[in-house]
Amino acid sequence: MKKLLYLFTVAILGYSATGCDPVEDINDELAANEEGIVDEFDYTLTEDDYTEILELSFPNFNSIDDAKELIPQVLTANFPYLGANSLAFVSYDLYQPVQTERSLIVYTVTTEDYDAYPDTAEYNNFDDEDQIYTFLDDKFGDVANRTLVSLTYKFYNGSAQTLNNGFLRVNGSWQFALGLTNSEYNAVGQGFANFNTEDEALRKLPIFLKDKFKYDDIQEGDVKSVMYKLYTTDVDDLDEDGRVDDNATYSFIANFIFQGSEWVEYNNVVSQTLQFGNDGTNWIPDNTISYSLTAADYNLIGTSLESKYPAQTASMLRYGNLDRRNGNDAFWSDDMILEALNLLLDNLDPNAEEGQKYAVTFDIYNGSNTTETDFVIKTDGIWVRQ
Repeated sequence: MKKLLYLFTVAILGYSATGCDPVEDINDELAANEEGIVDEFDYTLTEDDYTEILELSFPNFNSIDDAKELIPQVLTANFPYLGANSLAFVSYDLYQPVQTERSLIVYTVTTEDYDAYPDTAEYNNFDDEDQIYTFLDDKFGDVANRTLVSLTYKFYNGSAQTLNNGFLRVNGSWQFALGLTNSEYNAVGQGFANFNTEDEALRKLPIFLKDKFKYDDIQEGDVKSVMYKLYTTDVDDLDEDGRVDDNATYSFIANFIFQGSEWVEYNNVVSQTLQFGNDGTNWIPDNTISYSLTAADYNLIGTSLESKYPAQTASMLRYGNLDRRNGNDAFWSDDMILEALNLLLDNLDPNAEEGQKYAVTFDIYNGSNTTETDFVIKTDGIWVRQ
């Protein structure tokens, strides 16, 4: 299946340069048009959006639910000209304290685990990062969002070594967090493979990073996620001994940003993106996937519907567009297009869930070469127009 761009992603927010006002730029282009114009655009919330429009004390949200509830107010205030079927892909800051992400899962890859995969069975180690992520998906793919897996495994990269790294489950993907080896803990003055306090970890980890990446091409604003261990009170009974008053080793994630010549602790803000659609009155969270037909798509439609619509498909395959001149022998009606889109989307996204939306753009000829976009939603197993 073609690679589709789903619009929920998580990344650590780096420093970004500021330019001209994006709201002013977009609205200047729209000001001469009538209210209700349709547009699709990316937008990053500004500090004024948080503190002036929404009257928040800090330029971030405390939860994704808050973002879903409040971002529509920003879109309405900033883009009054946009109407039904407009799409906005909005990046925003989410306050997400990393200290709360304890390693709910501590796991060491076993011989049986390696033997389950042809690529790792012979030598009982990984030698490619993709093998690690395949294993994580198979073993822990159903864990709750923001679960941290502290994974110990053997990795061959010229020589075999045992590594312990963190993998944080975020919205269906894994985020890597660099772990320290036993010798690296020793190098920063620890007698055991852990720190004693959070303050100690946050003081020593920048020194560790500076040494570890001293020969790498590190740029201003680069961010590293580090998984570190603390030997602390076992409040979650991580060792499953039935006690919560003893000690156990927990794992946490801390983020560091490179500034000047030093690594410094990064704040607890991450950037996320939500998609919103305009229903004609309000902006609402939306899962619409925008897709434009390719040459292969026209060929699929043409060969599949050739016997049913010979004139239409012949014209489409010859010119690479749909004839929309009513009365012409090759005319594609709305119903015919919807039939073609059902065929296409069932092939493109056969596992699409109920309620999934698509905005499908295709080339047409109506006296001049242009495009049309149909908005469809999967309902009771078929694609219908919205």
